[in-house]
Amino acid sequence: MNLNLEGKVILVSGGAKGIGGAISKGLIEEGAFPVIIDPSEKEGKALVDLAEGKALHLPFRLFSADQAKEVVDHTMNRFGKIDGLVNNAGANDGVGLEKGSPEAFAQSLANNLFHYYHLAHFSLPYLKKSKGAIVNISSKTAVTGQGGTSGYVAAKGAQLALTREWAVELLPYQIRVNAILPAEVYTPMYESWIRSFPNPHEKLEEINQKIPLGKRMTTSEEIAAMAIFLLSDKASHITGQHLYVDGGYTHLDRSL
Repeated sequence: MNLNLEGKVILVSGGAKGIGGAISKGLIEEGAFPVIIDPSEKEGKALVDLAEGKALHLPFRLFSADQAKEVVDHTMNRFGKIDGLVNNAGANDGVGLEKGSPEAFAQSLANNLFHYYHLAHFSLPYLKKSKGAIVNISSKTAVTGQGGTSGYVAAKGAQLALTREWAVELLPYQIRVNAILPAEVYTPMYESWIRSFPNPHEKLEEINQKIPLGKRMTTSEEIAAMAIFLLSDKASHITGQHLYVDGGYTHLDRSL
């Protein structure tokens, strides 16, 4: 299927590794020009090399609105347009209600949520011109809870709410806004968490057995495939949706 993404400029936060890295790579394969917003120098350079220079790596952590504006300014200086935005960067930082503090909660919320708004805000004038698309990467924890991670889950829930809010607000400009909810995806960050257990292999197998479809984790490439489809003209009448790419983990009976 030709997704007609050739030459499209797409911002991807956290775009060098894990889910974001898979999205950037998939966009390159489709002929798009990803703007990879990620502090990981080695992985970012590898993706730019893969794109034969038709990509831009910006090593920002997006801790402030000014950094988001700088990303957009760099993108416009290099490519002169923005056709899409994938908000993806974030980390499950374990700031809970019991083991946490108001200050840590506020910082977790800022780290995981604010840059979604900042990038969308500063990209908006250019997305209006291109009638582009926004894809927000959220998490199943926004609807299931997890325990011990209030800041992250609050941010993920807010991302789902903003997806619907922006879809409504941006209807007059034909800008589509959708969210993807991954569940268990074996990213480098997930691998680090698995390795924190006394028996990592056993823990991983225990989790796999709870995933209904195939008893395996979703791959980053499977999340990327949905994101890239949603960015494309093939998804031209899809907006305001929360799409689960999780092998049935969230909604199906895990005893099956």
